[in-house]
Amino acid sequence: MSAMVCISHLYFSYTGSAPFLLTDLNIDISEGSYVSIIGENGAGKTSLMRLLLGFLKPTSGRIALATRAVGYVPQADPTTMEAFPITVGELLYAFCAAKGIRASLRNQAVDGVLECVGMQDRKADLFSNLSGGQRQRVLLSRALLGDNRLLVLDEPSTGVDPQNRKELYALLRSINRNRGMTIIAVEHNLEDATASSTELIHLQEGRAHICSPQAYRKEEHLCGNG
Repeated sequence: MSAMVCISHLYFSYTGSAPFLLTDLNIDISEGSYVSIIGENGAGKTSLMRLLLGFLKPTSGRIALATRAVGYVPQADPTTMEAFPITVGELLYAFCAAKGIRASLRNQAVDGVLECVGMQDRKADLFSNLSGGQRQRVLLSRALLGDNRLLVLDEPSTGVDPQNRKELYALLRSINRNRGMTIIAVEHNLEDATASSTELIHLQEGRAHICSPQAYRKEEHLCGNG
């Protein structure tokens, strides 16, 4: 299976010199995989995500993506668009225009992604009136516009109640399997990460430890019983 992301000898610090937040990372993420980035607060999870998206530049080393077709779902903010009355449809049509999707194709594109996330009946609703879980679905649908091959999410379950969280991760797994999209998610909830992912990137003391969810759970169990 070909690599969607190749990270080679990556070093990063916000000052541009030692001490480094991320140290000599070497990671290959296969196309079609579902990878969660985990670690303690301050371990560099968000920084690694921002490096992948090109929002930050490595101090040294290289990040190569096999595609420029990348969808991004930011961490939910409860105040997002509270004071800006925009409907779900208007939000997505505006993004279509910004992404350069032809006007003649926008209805089909918007209806398609809303159906994919189960929000086809909410097109005329105000975004600000939706629940946390519904907002995340809409933001996810926005990230699916334009036939993206890579989906990057920042703590997707933030602000989502337990039932909607369960449905959200089932939806992400479905998108990963049925659309063949590579998914990379920054996660603070280990239960969500281990239940959904095919692979984990565990950041610890600046280093990346890569393992399967099964191996991680086994290691945690052994440590807990040590």
